[in-house]
This record gives sequence, C-alpha cells and structure tokens, in this order.
Amino acid sequence: MEFIPAPKKGFVPVRFIEGVLSRYSGKELLVGYGDKKPLVRRKLILFLRKIVATAKQNRLKNLDINWKDLRALASKDVSDLALGKLAGEAFVMADYEHVAYKEKPREGFSFIETIAVRNTPEEVKRGGFWVGEQIALEVNECRSLSNMPGGDMTPKILAAAAKKAVKGTKAKIKVLGRKEMTKLGMGAVLGIAKGSSEEPQFIVMEYWGAAKKDKPVVLIGKGVTFDTGGLQVKPGDSMLGMHMDMSGGAAVIHAVALAAKLKVKANVVGLIPAVENSPSGEAVRPGDILKSLSGKTIEILHTDAEGRVILADALTYSKRYNPQVVVDVATLTGAALVALGTQASGLMSNNQKFEDLLRQLGEESGDYVWPMPLWEEYDAMVKGTFGDVPNISTDGNSRDGGVIAGGKFLEVFAKDIGCPWAHLDIAPRMTANQNEFLAKGAAGTPVRLLFALVEYYAKAN
Repeated sequence: MEFIPAPKKGFVPVRFIEGVLSRYSGKELLVGYGDKKPLVRRKLILFLRKIVATAKQNRLKNLDINWKDLRALASKDVSDLALGKLAGEAFVMADYEHVAYKEKPREGFSFIETIAVRNTPEEVKRGGFWVGEQIALEVNECRSLSNMPGGDMTPKILAAAAKKAVKGTKAKIKVLGRKEMTKLGMGAVLGIAKGSSEEPQFIVMEYWGAAKKDKPVVLIGKGVTFDTGGLQVKPGDSMLGMHMDMSGGAAVIHAVALAAKLKVKANVVGLIPAVENSPSGEAVRPGDILKSLSGKTIEILHTDAEGRVILADALTYSKRYNPQVVVDVATLTGAALVALGTQASGLMSNNQKFEDLLRQLGEESGDYVWPMPLWEEYDAMVKGTFGDVPNISTDGNSRDGGVIAGGKFLEVFAKDIGCPWAHLDIAPRMTANQNEFLAKGAAGTPVRLLFALVEYYAKAN
C-alpha cells in the first residue's frame, strides 16, 4: 500500500456517512461511521479499518480520502500526528491477509494499492502516516510469522526469522542451542523440549539505541512453535491453531525489530525460549521434576502447561541485564479466553504503577489489556509437594483461577529480577475476532503495546 497526497485518475472518492451501513455506488465509496461524531478512540480505530475492509469487499484498489473528513471524526484530544499514525496503522493492518499458501486467483487478490489523502498537513505526511505504516508493517510481519503452519515452523526457523527481522539494523542476535543451554543449566527449557526431535533455541535479541548506562527494557516471548500438549495430549480440536503458540515470541521479535528500524533512543532486549512440545518416549512426564536456571525445581503436574515452564528460565536469564522493566508475553491459558473473551489480553504485574502504565499504553495503542490479581491469598497455588513450584495449581481444582495460577507461577521467578515486571496472557488476542475488520488468523498482539512501552522509556530517559 502506498500513501500519496493527491488522487490520480480513476481513484474512488470515499465519503463518510451517518449510520452503520456502507456501500459502493459505482462512483464513490460510502462508509457509515455510526450515529454521532467525533468517535471515541476505540471506535475511531475500528472505523479507519472499516474503510479499507469495505473497499476490499468491493475490490477497489485506489482510494481518495479527504483529511478534513478524517479530522472531523476524531476528538480534539487526538492530535493531527496521532490521527495520522492511527490511520496509517489501521489502513495497513486492515489490508493484510495471509495468502502465502494460496494459489493466486485469475482476478488477483483483493489488496489496496494506493490511498490518496488530500489536504494532509505537512507534519502528518512526514511523520504520522509514515510511522503508523511502519508499525503496521511490523505487526503484519508478526501475523505472518504466527500464521505459518506448524510443519513449516520450528525453533531453528523461528531463530532464523528473528535474524531476518533485524537485518540491516543495529540490533544483534545470539542463539543458544541445546549445548549452550545445558552448560548454563536451563533445565526448564530443555525439559520441555525433550519430547521433540527439533532442537530448542534460546533467542537473544539486543538493540542498544541509548547510552549503555541506561537500563534496558526486557521483553520475553513464549516461543512454542507447536503445542500438542505433550504426553497429556490436547483433546479433540484443541490442537488446531497451536502453530500460533509462538505468537508471544513473534510479537517480541517484531517489537525489537521495530525499535531498531525506527532507531528509537532506548535499550531493548528480547528473549525468546523456543521449543516444540511433543509426545514421545523422551518427553517430560507428569510427576517429573525439572531444575530451572534459577535453581528452583519445577514439579510437572501437567505437560500441557509448558509455556510458563520455559518462560521461567527466560525470566531468570533477564537478570543479567539489570533491566529497567520486564514484560513477558505468552498465549498462556485458555482460562484467559474464558475470562476476557476476545477483546483484551490478561495483565498481571508486581507493580501497580507499571500495571497502570500498561493499561494506559494499551488504550492508546489499541492492544487492550485488563488486570487480574496476584494477591498473596493465591500463594497456595504455587506451593509444590515434591518440587519447589508446581506448573499448575495445587490449590484444589486446577481449573479455578487458571489465569492467575499462570501469573503466580511466573511471579515466583520474577521476584528475583528486582524491577517492575508484568505478564501478558495474550491467548484471548491470539487471533482476530470477527468484529474488528481484520483478516482471519493471527492478530499481531501486542507488538503495538510493546513498542509504545519502549517509546515511553525512550522519552522518560
């Protein structure tokens, strides 16, 4: 998609109308914005996507939009630059579809080629649209990575994708294999990986965009390239879609890549433990006890609660960077989907101010999050019987408080880091829902939120 300042011959004018219905008259595209304006930020983002989604439905290629019409829909607290950024993001994200495995139809795929935005202020042309476009392109790369079938995605392929994502930037990549992880004592990652013939990888991404004395923001992403559930194999159709269980890792890869490409003045580290969780004679068993990098032992009560186990070693590894803050991102629990539906990711933190910041940045970026408690009253969930920490709750029914049990497990390992930490359970946002004008498949959550966090600390420092 290309943005230009003036339409050319054959461009279809776009007009915004009251109501929810949209249509193409043959001469102009009419898009309904609702019953009143300006739109609140959430509705504005959806409407901007709706413009492109409606154009694609009508197989239109080139659109003519008046900036003044966009400005009239946005509230005064949204600056011109912010509006341009939101529009650039929304247009490019709404245009994405995962067609890599499809035969090209005779009439071609329905993608937007050019959007002309007339009367755009100069600062928005230079900054807003361009920045929004760059963010969206990286979100879409994350979506493509997450959408790849499990047969085409292994820990080594994920590591190669991380290297490709930052090629040409100042970001550096280091990948630890089984030998290096054994030497370090990463028994949690290695234990989960035992069931698969695919070698585990621990991907380390470093972007030093600020002074070395500035503490880095550390982002940790779950990289389970396919999750069968292990020996306690997933039932029925529950395994379908589990090629996306590395979505947290994909988001971290592309958040770091985005910071490096836009040369943000911040230090950022990305850590992605990558494994395949498979059943075999070598696989970890219920009742096994793994020794983590921290020295704490993990009692495996269920082999399908593997994501938190590999994140434990990553949390401990993050200590060596003396981080400013740490955020881990994972498609961790189906319980989060039950609790929150498909509208928001679960958020847990050991620091109230940090939790509030992430909620604010979530609203601004469009990657919405909602907090869950980590009260001391839940500590019994993570008291092991034969090991230090169980990987599912031992406090009665393991289905009760499943989201919180995952967060409490990770909190055990985060306590030693010595800085604000947050856990994002992105299982609810692994795939786009039908009401947000995005193509089916991976949603690219939470690349925008992670990038907003990096920008926040760049400004704060």
